[in-house]
Amino acid sequence: MRILVVEDDAKIAQFVVKGLKQEGYAADHAPDGDTGLALAMNTPYDAAIVDVMLPRLDGLSLVKRLRNHRADLPVLFLSARATVEDRIKGLQAGGDDYLTKPFAFAELSARLQALIRRATRAPEAMRLSVNDVVMDLVTREVTVSGQKVELQPREFSLLEYLMRNPGRPLTKTMILEHVWDYSFDPQTNVVDVLMHRLRMKVDPDKTRIETVRGVGYVFKGSH
Repeated sequence: MRILVVEDDAKIAQFVVKGLKQEGYAADHAPDGDTGLALAMNTPYDAAIVDVMLPRLDGLSLVKRLRNHRADLPVLFLSARATVEDRIKGLQAGGDDYLTKPFAFAELSARLQALIRRATRAPEAMRLSVNDVVMDLVTREVTVSGQKVELQPREFSLLEYLMRNPGRPLTKTMILEHVWDYSFDPQTNVVDVLMHRLRMKVDPDKTRIETVRGVGYVFKGSH
């Protein structure tokens, strides 16, 4: 899953982005409101974490404008403003949750997962199943033909993206944009390297993930 972090405090932004990446998310950082709005309008994010006090465009205005185009995007406000009135303003502006600074990353992560889970609405949406591969998005467990497979966070994200798009050829650029972030060089071979590692774990007989020559990869099967 890909998360947008709109935060002008460089240390907090680095802390949040690093934590998200360690949990297997792709995370992009925008240092001001204008940049954050532009990214949110043009990138298929799964959720956004938005500071309230931002340069160029404040967080409340950002989310109000965003709601005209992305009503379904889960938004978590992150702010030093901690009064009841502040939290009410955040929710009325279109935020789905409001967390005050200072905060523990574990709580931020848990709230983010809850927002994403609610956005999917159906409980079964937290479980992906394609042929004999099953992924539990809550426990982050993966089984292949009933056998549990241990995946690193980035491997889990790659498999999740493949399983959300069974039968659909995915270009390496599409995979880069969703599993990593916009700072990666499109000429890099990280997709091929990670795909090789993933195949060794979930597709050793090469029956599930097919290479589409000149394009990328496709996860064979259907939900």
